[in-house]
Amino acid sequence: MPIEVPEITECDETRVACDGGGVLGHPKIYLEMGDQTYVECPYCDRRFVLREGAQAH
Repeated sequence: MPIEVPEITECDETRVACDGGGVLGHPKIYLEMGDQTYVECPYCDRRFVLREGAQAH
């Protein structure tokens, strides 16, 4: 049985917020990419990727 790939969201900022989306999401948290170009939510595994051409802050 194949494993579903977590949702990937492109963003223009290195600080993002995630609430899991939908009615049955999770508490809203803020995530910081730091020196990386991505960060993953510890609740829902959603991956936020810095859009190509965006500058890290």
